[in-house]
Amino acid sequence: MSDNYVVLLGTKGGPAIRPGSSMPTSNLYVLNGEQIVVDCGLGVTKGLVDQGMELKNLSLIFITHLHSDHYLELGALIHTAWTAGLKTPVDVYGPPGIDAYWRAFLTSMKADIELRIEDEGRPDLSALVTFHEFDEGVVLNRDQLTVSAIRSKHPPLVDCFALSFKTNDVHVVCSGDTAPFAGLEDFAKDADLLVHEAMLESALPALMARVGNGSEKLMEHWLQSHSFAHDAAKTATRAGVKRLALSHLIPSDDPNYGESDWKNAVEGHWDGPLIIGTDGLKIAL
Repeated sequence: MSDNYVVLLGTKGGPAIRPGSSMPTSNLYVLNGEQIVVDCGLGVTKGLVDQGMELKNLSLIFITHLHSDHYLELGALIHTAWTAGLKTPVDVYGPPGIDAYWRAFLTSMKADIELRIEDEGRPDLSALVTFHEFDEGVVLNRDQLTVSAIRSKHPPLVDCFALSFKTNDVHVVCSGDTAPFAGLEDFAKDADLLVHEAMLESALPALMARVGNGSEKLMEHWLQSHSFAHDAAKTATRAGVKRLALSHLIPSDDPNYGESDWKNAVEGHWDGPLIIGTDGLKIAL
């Protein structure tokens, strides 16, 4: 296995889970030996442990946008890492408002945190974590790793980002949640791997029926704010990326649809290596 790889920890689009469901969005990027968590949907903590990561080594997290399936478990991940021995700094990069979430999490867990500091001698959790709100452009440049951001198209949110991770050896781009937009093609130009969200058009009516408590607004959101698999394929082709991985799948848990449906959806639009995301899938770079 290469020293550089991406693990799709959670590949489900949307926050709900059901019997037999995959888990919401979270990823582990290992680049130049650095472990980078990208999004923290429900299940991220267990997903990281299942990959053999020592939570006490948690150090760098990116959140693409403030929808619950991308940051619901952020606080719980950091807190659990702290109980597992974390005593070194953690940097969290996210859109405006991410620090407010953290402050509220600390307030919600105040009694537990203070008790563990006093009773168990733990370090001050709040002092270990630094939040960095970012905008478009270079977000981080250190140790031969450059992380850049571009706004994606995901209304009604404005501060929603695609992320580029570049080292001297590899270039990985995460689309974030987005409808198709031309800027992503230049942003992902010649990347070794594009991880792109995807929907199956034919499966959406059945998904609406299964959700049960959404109105026509939910369907409108999907159509205005997300990408069909064929759109992701077109973006990958125009960007000239080497490989395309589909994740944040909508739907990911309908037994009537499987890998062949995703492959059929991109046929004629992408002829390169295609990876259909499943929870825990490791992709060598």
